[in-house]
Amino acid sequence: MQPRTSRQPSHEQDTRRPDDDTRLSAELAVVIAGARRRAVRDGDRQIDTAHLLHTLLESDPEVRAVLGGGPRMARLFGYLVQRSIGYGLRWQGTVEDSGALPVVTGVDGFSPVASAAVDHACARAARRGDAHARGVDLLAAVVADPQARAVEVLVRAGIDTRALAGRIDNDAGERPQEYAGDGGAAC
Repeated sequence: MQPRTSRQPSHEQDTRRPDDDTRLSAELAVVIAGARRRAVRDGDRQIDTAHLLHTLLESDPEVRAVLGGGPRMARLFGYLVQRSIGYGLRWQGTVEDSGALPVVTGVDGFSPVASAAVDHACARAARRGDAHARGVDLLAAVVADPQARAVEVLVRAGIDTRALAGRIDNDAGERPQEYAGDGGAAC
């Protein structure tokens, strides 16, 4: 059996590493590195929001607590695991894009939506007065765009993403907002 490798030729791979971003907590940098490994293993060219969600759930207890447990969590993990062998195959070779911004190939190996989510997470942390974004910041950013692949997975698992976004923002004392139309806020 041959190991799976990225379908992206090595000369096209971006050498910049989003997990080296100083705006991210150490834990979130680990999440992004894990999402990159998951994307490569799945044969995807870019890290998308479903990769980020999957790795957040695996590694961040605060994110799991926000989502709660029980059958919905098991169903959510089931959908995420099936992505590489089931319905997620239709995503391969496509760029995750919400349509709110001009289509680009992504920044630092991210899909446009995932890139905007990382920027939004950093901006959210800055509004809170933190220098580094955490996992819950990224979860809030991911669920803010209804066109994100992670939102599709969450909805399929029976999770109301609008209620989730409101709960996250209420816990942080913020007002829910969508980030897709803001041009990718820098922080």
